[in-house]
Amino acid sequence: MKDGLPLALAGIWENWRNPNPGRWERTFAIITVPSNQLVGKIHNRMPAILDPTSYDRWLGPVPDPRDLLVTYPSEPMTMWPISARVNKPENDDPSLPDRTGDPFDVWAPLGERSDGTRSA
Repeated sequence: MKDGLPLALAGIWENWRNPNPGRWERTFAIITVPSNQLVGKIHNRMPAILDPTSYDRWLGPVPDPRDLLVTYPSEPMTMWPISARVNKPENDDPSLPDRTGDPFDVWAPLGERSDGTRSA
């Protein structure tokens, strides 16, 4: 977010007993929605971002809060290119979200910058 505050993504989780090897597993999924204009520059889907006023409702006993699963507006958001290292689970360190290019140049990691030049 432009203001630097954390955000919450809509997700679901479940505990279930794995018959092989017979232990309990905890699994989860992040729910996606159609992308907004900003994220639409790189993908047609995005995580469902919950407005802070809806946290209690999402986490509470409401039987069907699916009306909260809407595309979050672009205006409070920002994005920047990061290293392709994020694509490997073994790369797990605090530097992964560090900017690797111009904060307004989302195409830098894909090899072409918005000005038409190629990135290194």
